[in-house]
Amino acid sequence: MTACATALLSRFRPVCVGGWIGLCWGALGLVGQPAPLSLPGVDVQGMRVANEEPVGTFAMPVSALRFEPLVDVQSRNLAEGQADVAIRAGLFEQTGFRIGVLPLFDPQTGHYFAELPLPPEVLSRPQVLTGVAHALAGWNAGAGTVAYGWKPIRRSRTVQVAAGEDHTRRASWYEGWTTATRGGATLGADLSFATSRSAGSVPLGDHDFRRVHGRVQRRAQSAQTDLFAGYQAKFFGWPNLYTPFNSAESENLQTVLLALNHREDWGGDDGIEFGAYYRRNKDDYAFNRFAPLGPVHPFQHTTWVRAAAAEVRHTWAGARWRARAVVLGDRLVSSSLTAGRYRDRLHRTLALAPEWRGVRPGGGSWEARLGATYDDTNRDGSAWSPLAEVVLDRGALVSGPQRLHLGYGFSTQTATYTALNAATGAGLFRGNPNLGRQTARTLEAGVAGVAAGWIGNLTVFQRWDDALVDWTYRRGVTARTASAVDLGTTGAEAVFRRSVDRWDFVLGLTAYARRSDYRGAAVDASFYALNFPRLRATAAVVARVGRGWEVRLDNEVRRQEANLLRRSARRNAFLSSGSVSFTPPAFRDFSFALQAENLWNDAFEEVPAVPAARRQVVFSVTYRR
Repeated sequence: MTACATALLSRFRPVCVGGWIGLCWGALGLVGQPAPLSLPGVDVQGMRVANEEPVGTFAMPVSALRFEPLVDVQSRNLAEGQADVAIRAGLFEQTGFRIGVLPLFDPQTGHYFAELPLPPEVLSRPQVLTGVAHALAGWNAGAGTVAYGWKPIRRSRTVQVAAGEDHTRRASWYEGWTTATRGGATLGADLSFATSRSAGSVPLGDHDFRRVHGRVQRRAQSAQTDLFAGYQAKFFGWPNLYTPFNSAESENLQTVLLALNHREDWGGDDGIEFGAYYRRNKDDYAFNRFAPLGPVHPFQHTTWVRAAAAEVRHTWAGARWRARAVVLGDRLVSSSLTAGRYRDRLHRTLALAPEWRGVRPGGGSWEARLGATYDDTNRDGSAWSPLAEVVLDRGALVSGPQRLHLGYGFSTQTATYTALNAATGAGLFRGNPNLGRQTARTLEAGVAGVAAGWIGNLTVFQRWDDALVDWTYRRGVTARTASAVDLGTTGAEAVFRRSVDRWDFVLGLTAYARRSDYRGAAVDASFYALNFPRLRATAAVVARVGRGWEVRLDNEVRRQEANLLRRSARRNAFLSSGSVSFTPPAFRDFSFALQAENLWNDAFEEVPAVPAARRQVVFSVTYRR
């Protein structure tokens, strides 16, 4: 099968390159002349990647972020195995996750922030919140937030089976039911089950994943309530998973999530949303899974999070007020993270921001918001975080720039227990119990609009991070050390999209520069703060060929910051993921797809010293109704 797949991939490469050429050609306005677009800026919830389903395992919330223009997913094994999610060249613990009104969190380490036992079928497409939007809606994260909504349930069924290289086998099933009630509301329920196994694209890179969920939903004309329960178990191995010692490392994660979310619209922009959740994450990490006397895995941790959150939007006294409150308690039980001062914590957050709107004399409108967030815990000092933004909207029918904004956002976060409670002078990971509250200040300006048939936006920003927790390396010392660092990050981000006849294009361009100050500490290299793309371009191409055939391609080109921890001096990468699918016109409930990950078998290390996953090809059959 490998030889056959390689032959097929050699035929795909011109299509990928052709996708890039077609994208650039379209940017010059030479691919057709579509009807004028009247969207007021960028549709942030629209599809911005071509392949939302992964190749090597079943789909998870992180799957749709792999080629997202504004997100850098740095994976170990599969992105669905263990992934660090970075926004605006931030660190893995500077990205928050939010579902509905609820901030999802793991207090042990940011490596597990994306451990969400939810199928994508229950979630809206992700929104990437940055700047003032993140300062208002995010929680305990400095760079940005990946925000999801709860998708309405509809009567549907999806069954998928797949098999391919490296003894990969996966299957998933989703079922949704709805019924009308006497009061005019809709009562729904959905269930899903998914499983995946593989020997891995490199030796000792095997995995065994399982997930199950159930949800009950009540939906009325202006309200929606979701009650969710999910469980996910993941075992996977990977050489140099966390340490650069060529050891047979493995991870065994078991995550439980129970969540309740209620949203109610009062008319206009007013409304309320509130909810609560319980999350338990068990982590069993083995440094050597094949040790002669049994697995050497003294790193066993269990975390619990219980949280409640509420958000209100209300128009009063000529202003639209937005208020938010979060109360979150966390707890850790660990066999090794025992050197710190505490293992439980209570977080409290309050935010308030009024917004004023008006009509501009020359047409269009303006908005201004001013507010602050208050963060506090029973273990750290409290902090006030101001925010301000001005927006000018020239109207949806204006060609060229339609929306301009200037904003300043301030956010804070606390360190996780791996940094706080790891021993300071021994072990593979060395912590610091005196790490305090971290702050991030972001000043940004942006423009969005329509030109030459393209919808796009461009943002430039400057972020100052103070006392940020990074994991560093020093020559002669084998351990990673938690160190405080002050960073200054300058960046520019642009996203453009266009649809022409049977073609869809999304182009993303980002550029970042950074200054770092480790406050006099002896640091020779960094695993995270100094591991970011200086230049990155993404291109998603969807071609509806006809007669039921469709080609989807995601491409990424990057120039990485130099890092002596990377075993190869190579700093450039060209990564692609593609699929060719066929839906028989006479049997539209079925589709057949050939999917490929890492088309060019690129060996670029997304995390320094961690081997890259190799090319993998899988054939899938999907039934949807």
